Amino acid sequence: MPRTKHRICMVSDFFYPNTGGVESIRYLTNGLKVYYIPVWVVYNQCTLPTLFTTFPLVRNILLREKISIVHGHSAFSALAHEAMLHAKTMGLKTVFTDHSLFGFADASAIITNKLLQMCLSVCNHVICVSHTGKENTALRANVHPNVISVIPNAVDTVIFKPDLNKSLKSTVTVVVISGDGPKRIVLEEVRERYQLQERVILLGSVKHENVRDVLIKGDIFLNASLTEAFCMAILEAACCGLQVVTTSVGGVPEVLPPNLVWLTEPSVDGLLNGLEQAMQDRANNKVMPPDLAHKQLSKMYQWDDVAGRVEKSL
Repeated sequence: MPRTKHRICMVSDFFYPNTGGVESIRYLTNGLKVYYIPVWVVYNQCTLPTLFTTFPLVRNILLREKISIVHGHSAFSALAHEAMLHAKTMGLKTVFTDHSLFGFADASAIITNKLLQMCLSVCNHVICVSHTGKENTALRANVHPNVISVIPNAVDTVIFKPDLNKSLKSTVTVVVISGDGPKRIVLEEVRERYQLQERVILLGSVKHENVRDVLIKGDIFLNASLTEAFCMAILEAACCGLQVVTTSVGGVPEVLPPNLVWLTEPSVDGLLNGLEQAMQDRANNKVMPPDLAHKQLSKMYQWDDVAGRVEKSL
């Protein structure tokens, strides 16, 4: 049977260009049409909840584009919640994807969880990127597990692929990609204190299109997350043929097969032990070849498969 065709509007908070106080439209290189609405971003690329302020703009976009499904992303996105609520008043279907894990006690979590609970009470379906994320969302938003599907993120395995022409070397290069931030000065001080300038290179901020070029220079990828619903970084690294050493937190253990990941306790000693074990296994040829690892993950995280599962969940 042919698939039912839907026009889907995906909504989240992102920094928008200067629109002069009116809605603006941009076209991405792949033809994707993006609307920017004149709502000020106040913190971490998110807007304040206003509910009625955005209704005329959102309604106009949904009608103009003949949208049948509104897909919201991120629990912190006030715009996503508002767009889904507006869509329900217009008789449209809504689906929400939760990408992160949140707590229950601090003020930020309490406010976010109440907003999420209100929005998801009228949402047609909820998607989480891991089983751990599903449990977290069900508890903090008081959503019945039966309306939550677990659908992982996808990875572009055409881009993230190993360098099969890389020559063998006696040294082991460890790569860490976690973005730039306020702790950079501390890391530079530690590097200088132990005179590691020639062994530790800090690249700073790396554009996403250049991440693969950085990954293929390494042998082991180190991830030190303290909480994570789904870690795209370790998936991209494994697709590039790197051994992955990562803390066993949140939904991280669900991402990679056991033969492609070295899970550790979220501590300094745990990470050191994981690195030593990974290097020992590498020396003993107990590591899956990069091309086979890439082939295995390509079957698990294809965009077509993930998109089809999202469509079926609706």
